[in-house]
Amino acid sequence: MSNAVSGLPVGRGLLYLIVAGAAWGTAGAAASLVYRTGDMGPVALSFWRCALGLVLLFAARQLTRRPRGAAAEPLRRRALRAGATGLGLAVFQTAYFAAVSATGLAVATVVTLGAGPVLIALGARLTLGERLGRGGLAAVAGALAGLVVLVLGGGETTVDTWGVLLALLSAAGYSAVTLLTRWWGRDGAADATGTTMGAFAVTSLVLLPLSAIEGLVPHTDQPGTLLLLVVYVATVPTALAYGLYFAGAAVVRSATVSVIMLLEPVSAAVLAVAVLGERLTAATLVGTLLMLGSVAGLAAGEARSARSRRTEPEAVVPV
Repeated sequence: MSNAVSGLPVGRGLLYLIVAGAAWGTAGAAASLVYRTGDMGPVALSFWRCALGLVLLFAARQLTRRPRGAAAEPLRRRALRAGATGLGLAVFQTAYFAAVSATGLAVATVVTLGAGPVLIALGARLTLGERLGRGGLAAVAGALAGLVVLVLGGGETTVDTWGVLLALLSAAGYSAVTLLTRWWGRDGAADATGTTMGAFAVTSLVLLPLSAIEGLVPHTDQPGTLLLLVVYVATVPTALAYGLYFAGAAVVRSATVSVIMLLEPVSAAVLAVAVLGERLTAATLVGTLLMLGSVAGLAAGEARSARSRRTEPEAVVPV
């Protein structure tokens, strides 16, 4: 994670994104355990995960060599990137938690993660000139169908208009972060760890007053357990996952990134069955297979496209 984005192979970027998506899928189960252990609210948890994640990344950065890519990037651009990314993350996380509260976890997840790939595909086409093609569009459609089956297959959903609007706002924040990361990563000057640290710093500042209102310090009878859970949330699905996400999103096409990140609900579903003892339903199996197939297809296409670009002969310039 301390390496600059410059020179990162697309194949490694795809691997980073897959690991990040799987790690994000563990955050929901860990957050549920946090809520059971004490009275910490979702906004306070978001603040602590970003603030502690910033501390962890800063400590790790001091133990590693400073990447050359960060030094090559102008300070003004680094500040702009950190501010824009941090605000996008704050909108993404806060609006999503509010949508969950208003319309429930299932609907909020489907709307947020389902609208993300659509918004990102449109934004990438308009701003970055990235085309999905028929195969890519089919993969996105398959992934979205799998998401709906996986999350809503169990029924018992409640749709609230305000909650849906908040979920769309969350998707817009997530889309903006993905597109900006890809935009700034095209010249290879961005540094994944620096991007993550800057984003966490801005997000922490934005969430601090809101979390102070909600309650920064929770009441609990199990302080040790709560601390371990919060540290886990700050470490694996935050510091590690976002660092890998920003590195991979800078070199992989935006629409592909958005579909790979749909591994989050797949990871959460697998964890629920394997660890939490939930029953494996037909909807869970079908949705998981649809999403994994779509992710694999897009990832393979992305890798082939990267190989073909590397092997293209250089144009002969007439003298």
